[in-house]
Amino acid sequence: MQTLVAPPPSPFVRAFAASWFRFTWKTGAGLVAVFTLVRFALVLHANITQSYQLVAFIFVAMVLLPFVVLTRAGRQKIGWVMPTRWSGMLLGAALGAGSCAALFYLTTFLFGVGEGNSLAYVARSYGNIAQQLNEHNRLTSFLIFSGPSMVFSPIGEELFYRGLVHECFAGRLGQRGAAVADSAAFALVHLAHFGFIYAGTGAGWRFLPGPALVWVVALFGTCLLFSVARRRSGSVVGAMVAHALFNLTMNYFIFYHLL
Repeated sequence: MQTLVAPPPSPFVRAFAASWFRFTWKTGAGLVAVFTLVRFALVLHANITQSYQLVAFIFVAMVLLPFVVLTRAGRQKIGWVMPTRWSGMLLGAALGAGSCAALFYLTTFLFGVGEGNSLAYVARSYGNIAQQLNEHNRLTSFLIFSGPSMVFSPIGEELFYRGLVHECFAGRLGQRGAAVADSAAFALVHLAHFGFIYAGTGAGWRFLPGPALVWVVALFGTCLLFSVARRRSGSVVGAMVAHALFNLTMNYFIFYHLL
């Protein structure tokens, strides 16, 4: 009679999660599916209500997941370590700011500042701030909105996409293939933020194929640059810095060119 031997415990995953979490492409696909569906539901609902508080829970969950599921060695595996090359951090900052500037000028050239402009649509989530802005409070408002956007989504999304998801796919696809996979997952989930647009009560939902394609392709390319920042800095923190500077630049264009 053959005796079944349990596999040795993973040094990367906490014992309670070892039965369902593996660094495999199936785990990565499952994580992407769950977070994409939940995020789509929350963001589309928020686009109707103009209340985005619940969306913040997605970013909180992304931040907490590696600390709940992974051991210290597991978090190091996904890149949660001190950067080894600070030049990579500076490169990430430049890539993040530059990619957002390129997105703004491209979409403005193609679609103006109307509904086809992705950043103009994102600005709608800022509520009625446009009616309150003036020369005295614009900078303060810009800083207030920029602070959280440079912390929550960069940390959460980079730990999740350039960290967890990337390493799940890396074993099957290699580092470059995993970068393509995590970038595609990131770009596609952002169709919830722009592409499917809510035109208001009575008008309902619309899909803008041309602007949506530009948005998704631009974010896909941007995420590949975030992966470069991670690789060149030796840490997922490099990707976080790139993402934070993308968001800071986005807020600059929103507050000083769109609102």
